[in-house]
Parts: sequence; C-alpha cells; structure tokens
Amino acid sequence: MERRNLIVGGAALGATLALPHVARAQAAYKAEYKMSTVVPPAFAWGKGGAIFADLVRERTAGRINIKQYPGASLVQGQQDREFAAMRQGVIDVLCGAPINWAGTVRELGVFTLPFILPNHKAWDAATTDAAIMGEYFDLVRKAGAEPLAVGETGYRQISNRVHPIRSPADLKGLKIRVVGSPMYGEIMSAMGANPTFMSWADAQPALASGAVDAQENPLEVFLAAKIHTLGQKFVTKWNYSNDILLFAIAAPVWSSWSADDRKIVRDAAQEAARQQVAIVRKLFADDVAAVRALGVDVHLPTPAEMQAWRDATRSAYTKWKDAINPGLVTKIEQVAARAGS
Repeated sequence: MERRNLIVGGAALGATLALPHVARAQAAYKAEYKMSTVVPPAFAWGKGGAIFADLVRERTAGRINIKQYPGASLVQGQQDREFAAMRQGVIDVLCGAPINWAGTVRELGVFTLPFILPNHKAWDAATTDAAIMGEYFDLVRKAGAEPLAVGETGYRQISNRVHPIRSPADLKGLKIRVVGSPMYGEIMSAMGANPTFMSWADAQPALASGAVDAQENPLEVFLAAKIHTLGQKFVTKWNYSNDILLFAIAAPVWSSWSADDRKIVRDAAQEAARQQVAIVRKLFADDVAAVRALGVDVHLPTPAEMQAWRDATRSAYTKWKDAINPGLVTKIEQVAARAGS
C-alpha cells in the first residue's frame, strides 16, 4: 500500500514538473495589475488607459487584469510621484506624461521643450522616427520600465481670468498653476508670471477661489473639466508643448509574464495608443469652436506673435535642452525641421 502511494505521488509530482513553463509562470500572475492615470476615461488620456486595460483583459482571457486608478489616486493625487511609485512596486502600469516625472526621470522630458514640435506634422515625424524612439525607449528601460507605445497628451494652451494674453508681456504678474516641472516654471518666470506648482486636484479649487489666475492645459481638458466655470475667461491657443502619453510596464512585472503575453500586451498598447491619438486629434480640430461656444475669448496668435513666444522661451529651451539630453533633442529638432515645421 505504501509503495502504491509513493508511485501515485511520484506520478503526480512528475506531471507537475512536466507542465509547460508558461503554465507554471502564469500561476504566479497577480490577480490585479495597478495602472495609474492622472485623469479618468472622460478625458482622452484616461480613455487611452481604459482602452488598453480592456484590450489586455480581453486578449489574455483575463490572465492579465489591469485595473485603472484615475486621479493619480495610487499616489494621493501627486502625479509627479508616479514613476517613483512604480519603482517601489506601488504601481505596475503607467499611462502617463513624462513631464509629470521631471523630478524622477528628467531625461524622459525631451518632447516637452517649448515649441520643439510646434504642430502635428512635426510631432508625428518625431514620434514615428525609428532612431529617435529606439533611443528614447532605451532611456525608459534604463529608468526601470518597459515602454510599449506612445499616445498624445495634446497641445497645452494657456487660460486666465484677468485679460487676453497676446504677448509675453501680458503674462507679467499673473499667478499661474503649472505641473511639477521646473522647466515649465522657468518658462513662465521668464515672461514675468508667478508660477505655482500644484497637482490638478489642488488646482481646481485654487482657480475657483482666485488663489491662482491662470493655468495651462490642452483645451480638451479645459472642456471636459469645465474650466470656464472656474473663472477662466480668456484662452490663447499657442501650442507651446505637446507631451507624449507613455504606456509602460514596471520592469519586474514585465519580466514575470510569458513571451506570448508580453506580445499581446505590447500589441494592445499600440492599438490603444492609435485610438487615443485619433480621439485627441478630433478634439483638437473642434476645440476652438467648442470653447468659444461657452462664451470664452479665444485668441489665435499671428505668425509674428508666435515668434515672440518662441523668442521669450528660448533661454529656458537652451538651458533645459542641455540638462535633459542635448544629443536626442538635436535629433528631434532635425526631424521636425525636415517635416516642415
């Protein structure tokens, strides 16, 4: 009897050891993978994250369950802490803007320099250039994440409650909310504004109370967040920065998945990014009319006015190009120039 039990037990053990490596690896998968986004799916950015999570769940038959946590809630609304939290294992998946992580991974901010990609033709040329994106993705891997795809956060525009902004001088003395990027702060300071760093969660009551006068965000955010109800009466569509939306997985999580699942997740991210960019572009095409319909004054700068903005931000551009990654920035500049920007 004992001999028979040993034979049965041994057979069971042998069967377990004979299981394919993929099956054994999948047994260690988490029940949930936490993804951070700054905004919910009501915004194009958050929608991109939701599309990604849904595609992964569907295509892996639930093996990989990505749950979206909007409002940067995994880091108490402090979006500048997202990348650091990913390194600490708090966040598994990022669908975010590198400008928010300037204090952690400054070198990922190459696409955020003022007017480096002044239109979508230049933006598309740079973000589809194999050499540029290969070098950029290597930087992401070095920082501790596996890059999968890039979407678009949208061109950032400036709004305020005081008066129309048609020249750099019109910013003098305005208290403006900016994301946690020292570069954005220096850009505003160079034009005489008083930048205030705060999360988006803190910015909304500050705008409503008048504690800050101005803010800068894509007009899609202006519309979805109903920023006109926070006293913002004047908008200037100057297209000064358009960061990428990076889809990435924490390196330890990525290495824990099978090769087949990694391909599924990468393909899903690229599909989600394509859909997300299409949403952003549609909103961009219609945003001026939509904002004006709310009774907000929207100024479209002339070519001469645009040159004045570029001149006013040049010193900050030069400083941060050198601080971030001068070699990669130069390559982006060259590709943008060839695109006819």
